[in-house]
This record gives sequence, C-alpha cells and structure tokens, in this order.
Amino acid sequence: MKIAIASDHAAYEMKETIKNYLKIEKGIDVIDLGANSSESVDYPDYAEPLGLMVTSKEVDFGIALCGTGIGMSIAVNKVKGVRGALCLYPTMAEFARKHNDANVLVLAGRLMGSDLAKLTVDTFLNTDFDGGRHKKRIEKIARIEKQN
Repeated sequence: MKIAIASDHAAYEMKETIKNYLKIEKGIDVIDLGANSSESVDYPDYAEPLGLMVTSKEVDFGIALCGTGIGMSIAVNKVKGVRGALCLYPTMAEFARKHNDANVLVLAGRLMGSDLAKLTVDTFLNTDFDGGRHKKRIEKIARIEKQN
C-alpha cells in the first residue's frame, strides 16, 4: 500500500506523527508532500497535489490534515475524482469507506489527539467499500463531476 500525506502548518506535528506511525509501525510506503514545518502555509497548495496523486492512482489513498480539517476537506474535494472525508473518530472513517468509497481521509490536527487519529487512520485503511446500493451513489457523484 502507498499513501500520500499532506498538511498545513496547523497540523504539521500530527502529520509527522501519522507519517511515522504508518512507516515505522505499519510498514506502509508514505509520500510526504509537506508542509515541512509549523511555519504558516496555505492548505490548498498541499491539497491539490495530494488529490492529483490519488486520482492518478500514484497512491492508494491520501491523508490530508489541517487545524480543523475543514479547509483541507474543501480544497481536496475540488480535485475531480477525490472523495475526501473529514473523520474525527473511527466510526466516521468506517462509514466513509464502507458507504462513500472515500479515497482521502481528512484529519483535524487541532481537534484530535494522536491516539484517536491513529485509530481513525487504521479504521480508514482497513475498511473496504461495501459497493451494492452505495455504488450507484458514487456513480451519481461522478456524473455530477463530469457535468461541472
């Protein structure tokens, strides 16, 4: 599995924690797209490259982080084909994957502790899309993207 990860300054420390957790404890290949410090940056500059890596299939999933997760969610979902889900706890991540086939997990660096974030990441990465009745909804989302 290969994951792209990106954050703004507000979630830099959590990004580093999650990146190291995935690489060291889980043995997952992680591509770090920045930010590279807690010095102020603009989250859209990191959301777009992450989204493009996901939609081009260079990576299996993306993990995007900012202070609240809201800005990164808005920005990453502007990339056609991204289904980014802001998940503040594992149950949200489970249903984001099961029902929405989310391909980008968005986390809130200022609102979550690292243990909760790790559990949320694990749930997201270990949950499969249910398909079935949910598949037609994902297809409808794709049609909306093509029309706009």
